[in-house]
Amino acid sequence: MLFDFATLPREARSKLLHSTVVPRPIAWVVTRLATGGTNAAPFSFFNVVASEPPLLCIGMAARSGGDKDTLANIRRSGQFVVNLVSADLSEAMNQTSADFGPDVDELSRFGLTTAPSARVDPPRIADSPVAMECEVFRLVDLDAGGAVVLGRVVAMHVAEEMMLDPARYYVDTPKLGLIGRMHGGGAYLRTTDLFEMPRPPAPERT
Repeated sequence: MLFDFATLPREARSKLLHSTVVPRPIAWVVTRLATGGTNAAPFSFFNVVASEPPLLCIGMAARSGGDKDTLANIRRSGQFVVNLVSADLSEAMNQTSADFGPDVDELSRFGLTTAPSARVDPPRIADSPVAMECEVFRLVDLDAGGAVVLGRVVAMHVAEEMMLDPARYYVDTPKLGLIGRMHGGGAYLRTTDLFEMPRPPAPERT
C-alpha cells in the first residue's frame, strides 16, 4: 500500500513513521537553564550517525509557542548531555516527559541524582549506565518549527560494572539493560531478546 507523503497531513505522516521505525533508542537529555538550574527530557528521534567526528542526532519537534525547553537551552549554551535509559530508570524517564514549565527541575522533582560532567556544564544522570557529553555540531531548523540537533560527543561515561575490558573499550552491551521506544503512546521494549547473525564473508572477486 503506497502512502504519498506529499499528499498526507502531518498527523498521518507522524503515525506512519512512529509505527514503523522501531525500536528507537531514547536520548534522555539534560541541559542547563539560563538561571543555573537543570532540565531533563526524553527524545526518541535519536541515534548515532557518525564515528569520525563522533556525532549523534536528535529530532526535537516544536511545541505551541516555539522551541521546547531542551532545544531553547541547547541553542543558548551549545551543550547538553545524552543519558541512555535502562529498564530500572524507565518510570523516572517517563515522568520527565510531561510538559512542565521551563523553571521546573525534573531531576530534583523525581529524585534523580546528578554527577558533574567533565567537559560540559550540564550534569549527567548518575544512575544512567551511559552518559554522553555533547557540544552542538550543527542545528538544522525545520520548516514546521523545532530542529534536528547534531551533537559532537566530547566525553562518555560508562558505568564500570558495564565494561568487559576497559583497555580494549569492550562494553557489556546486554548488561546495560537499555529500553527502546515502540509504536503508540506508551509502547516500549527491553533490549534483551537477542540473536546472533554473523556477517557473511565478502564474495570472491573474479
